[in-house]
Amino acid sequence: MIPLINPQNIRPTLQLLGPDQIHAIHHYSTRILEDTGIRVESKKALEIFRRSDAVHIRNEVVCIHRELVEHSIRQVPSNIEIFDKQGKHAFHLGKKQGRNTHFGIGVTNMWFQNILDGAVELFTRKHTQVASSLGNLLDNYAMVSTPGIPSDVSTELSDLYSSLDMYANSNKPLVLLISGAGKLERVLEMLSVLHGDISDRPFVIPYVNPITPLVLNKETSDKMIVSIQHGLPLMFSNYGMYGSTSPVTESGTLALLHAELLAGLVFSQLIKQGSQVILGSLPAAFNMTSMGSWYTPTTYLLNLACAEIMHYFGIPHCGTSGSNNGRGADLAAAGDLWINHLTSCLGKVGCVPFVGGNFESMAFSPTTVILSNYIIGEARTFAQGFAIDDDMVNLQEISRVRHGGDFFTSEQTLASLTGLGKKQPPWAMMNLESWKERGMPTSDDELTALSLELYARAQQASRENLDIIRKGEELIATMLSSPMRRD
Repeated sequence: MIPLINPQNIRPTLQLLGPDQIHAIHHYSTRILEDTGIRVESKKALEIFRRSDAVHIRNEVVCIHRELVEHSIRQVPSNIEIFDKQGKHAFHLGKKQGRNTHFGIGVTNMWFQNILDGAVELFTRKHTQVASSLGNLLDNYAMVSTPGIPSDVSTELSDLYSSLDMYANSNKPLVLLISGAGKLERVLEMLSVLHGDISDRPFVIPYVNPITPLVLNKETSDKMIVSIQHGLPLMFSNYGMYGSTSPVTESGTLALLHAELLAGLVFSQLIKQGSQVILGSLPAAFNMTSMGSWYTPTTYLLNLACAEIMHYFGIPHCGTSGSNNGRGADLAAAGDLWINHLTSCLGKVGCVPFVGGNFESMAFSPTTVILSNYIIGEARTFAQGFAIDDDMVNLQEISRVRHGGDFFTSEQTLASLTGLGKKQPPWAMMNLESWKERGMPTSDDELTALSLELYARAQQASRENLDIIRKGEELIATMLSSPMRRD
């Protein structure tokens, strides 16, 4: 008799690096920190680094000894629990995460891309409100990240209003991209008044970037201090374009970006030991023709490698943006979205917080968000694999159907109908004749129609949250009566 196989699913995986390769990259990165160091632009941050005897500071350059790096890795929490706005568990990042990858919409786009014709207009507060409602509506998104920079309020106030509009229109965790530490302080103050304690069951995650190569800029270090002082988990993610701001080789870029992440990790633990930090990279290529960033097969490999290194050292991870080379939800976008989302689900990527931007995250596209929602669902189904056991094979059912029969009405098929019916693509399935009878619609036509329908639902949902908006606007007006801190 053949023994029963473990009923857990047989799952496909992607594995790029082995332990030897991870240790090699880690060795190169710690050499970079020891020999080249990182430039630190904030006097306050330099004072924090001076708390340790395992650093050497020359002018603004901080060289970090390997022992301090290893100590910081041991101190950082290996798992972070994230909650929703109602205080309910949303997801884990890190050790308890399992094989799940969590996606979010965003991020800081300047333009909004119209659903009907793809034309762009300046991003406004209303776009933030409806985009947040859309992210709240779609099942395959776990978080909402700052979707754009509103043009209809002053630069000084845009962070406050964006955060208010996100808070009012989503119950999901919020990833906040704020332009300065003083502004972040004000945003957290506003959310604390509207919501109450935001640190006990955190649903707010500030996001910060160093400057590649090897600069911990003042704005980033100041925001890190503010976030950690408020007891919030923090995303520290770098962005490098290989051949421009990072080496042209894959291993050189990986070593440099990992060194920057380690520097951020050390700094966070010197601010407060045990601070919750999520580390990751947004690797891109530098396109010599367009003189801008570009996503390539290499960038997705670097994303997977970074995720594997973080997993190996037990550090929660955030990965590539989910943005793409497309001009909308088009052929170019679909290819990039598929490879990004599928490889993320098959690898060890912790979260993908920024889906929905086109043109290097310049234009927010609801249609791209909706197409991605479908792709993420398909990628997750593929990554789940399947089980092999007596129940799944069901020899009794095969014996009942016998030769030349069918399984349309079998108990197992009927029991699966509900799940099968939920996985409808954005376009109708039709044969040639029915397609001709319906006027030969393109898949783009049907995706547009679905996007209009879902966006209308998101608009209606956003109108139901105007009371919170008004309360927040009154609070902002009160806050403005006191001097706003300058960064």
